[in-house]
Amino acid sequence: MTAVRAPSEAVEHLEVAAYEIPTDAPEADGTLAWDSTTLVTVHVHGAGETGLGYTYADVSTAKLIESKLAGVVCGRDALAPQAAWSAMVGAVRNLGRQGIASMAIAAVDCALWDLKARMLELPLCKLLGMANDSVPVYGSGGFTSYPISRLQEQLAGWVERGIPRVKMKIGSDPDQDPGRVRCAREAIGPNAELFVDANGAYTAKQALAFAERFSAEAQVSWFEEPVSSDDLGGLRLVRDRGPAGMAIAAGEYGYDAGYFARMIGAVDVLQADVTRCAGVTELLRVGGLCRAHNIPLSLHCGPAIHLHPGLALDQLAHLEYFHDHVRIEHLLFDGVVTPLGGALRPDFERPGNGLELKRADADRYAV
Repeated sequence: MTAVRAPSEAVEHLEVAAYEIPTDAPEADGTLAWDSTTLVTVHVHGAGETGLGYTYADVSTAKLIESKLAGVVCGRDALAPQAAWSAMVGAVRNLGRQGIASMAIAAVDCALWDLKARMLELPLCKLLGMANDSVPVYGSGGFTSYPISRLQEQLAGWVERGIPRVKMKIGSDPDQDPGRVRCAREAIGPNAELFVDANGAYTAKQALAFAERFSAEAQVSWFEEPVSSDDLGGLRLVRDRGPAGMAIAAGEYGYDAGYFARMIGAVDVLQADVTRCAGVTELLRVGGLCRAHNIPLSLHCGPAIHLHPGLALDQLAHLEYFHDHVRIEHLLFDGVVTPLGGALRPDFERPGNGLELKRADADRYAV
């Protein structure tokens, strides 16, 4: 008879670190510009194993983990991440559940699920239960700070590597957007899907007018955050009156299941980010919500940390293969896989999420 691992094995301690990685060129979207990205990592130790989680957030997120969450998690059953998740949510009650508190919980929760899978000597996707054999991706970047030449080179490069859908940023200069979108279509040819993301830069009426142009002139099939995600009425207007064949998507700034429930009916596709929405535990609930309402779920950024949870979501549409995060994950982690035929597939020989921080390489970026 095979011995069953005792459920009393506890989380022993947490390590938290933050790294600031410069971008390879100035990056901007319709409402923000940046020249570096901060990565906050969590290593959770217990039962002779170590779980890894991370989030893309401000360095203050690391301080919050150390001051509010580490003491709540240590000593708890390492095989019960949901219980630790509930305790963490309780611990941030007076701080506010959204924003950096949710991202702090996400990093720890992802590490706890990774630890559990490693303790059981399983890939995380096997522990969660696989609904998919692979995770389709779309190439994402096309920043508004890019000149046309780099925009076209980047998008065409993804298509040449077998990724059949790509996304560009719009909204910094609305008058220039139709021309940039047409240039993108010329670069990727007639068969690849073209997505655009305004990051909430437009008004609702402005977005509706642009939706018609983007569809007619460049066959755009996905319009992300045409207006602010907080403008549910505006999202509904664009979704209900926009061109047929164009999906309206939003949700990347969702921090809890209630937020996603409010989005139902305002968009065609919900988006969620495991590094923002309080980790794997809450992402699975968002997946259940999408299942209940028969709405597709697309995963936002951080492809390496999303791969295994994405395999467990039966409403999964695809995952954002975001230029900045792809570069960071290949730079700082072992075990990162690359797309084949437009999709990511896990390495079943690696337990947990399959990732290991390359500490020597990461140290140069430590803050």
